[in-house]
Amino acid sequence: MLTFLHDNQRGDHLMDWKRISLSTLFVWLSGVAFMWLTCGWLFNWVYTLPPTSLWKPPEAMMSASTLVATNLIGIVISFLFVIVFYVLYKGIPGKGVKKGLCYGLILWLVGALSGMASMPFFMNIAVGVIIYWILAALVSNLIGGAIVGALYKK
Repeated sequence: MLTFLHDNQRGDHLMDWKRISLSTLFVWLSGVAFMWLTCGWLFNWVYTLPPTSLWKPPEAMMSASTLVATNLIGIVISFLFVIVFYVLYKGIPGKGVKKGLCYGLILWLVGALSGMASMPFFMNIAVGVIIYWILAALVSNLIGGAIVGALYKK
């Protein structure tokens, strides 16, 4: 069985898989809802900024295999988000939701912001799309962080 250790005052502590599973589910569901509301509806105009030749046709993006694959990837990413929170728990400042928000901000800074900020220099993609992705990633990471912070309150 795969176990991770977490130091506490009494010694080593095995992960709480029920809490991890629940957190993963809620982080994934919030991500799906957020992306549907933003990419699929409220800010879908961003994807009309030229060049539009980057995007696959809507039929290809909505195919059953694409939906299954993206949801499986989303669940794995949500699981990793929760596991990393658990592993880094003692080193993240704050308590409860504030700890989660701090974690979401840290991940955004080293992940999304640093990963996407240089994209327009190397890809033929609209700067507006990159700005939207960076801001959407910030909100999504903060929401996910707040969820795991609330569920891991100690």
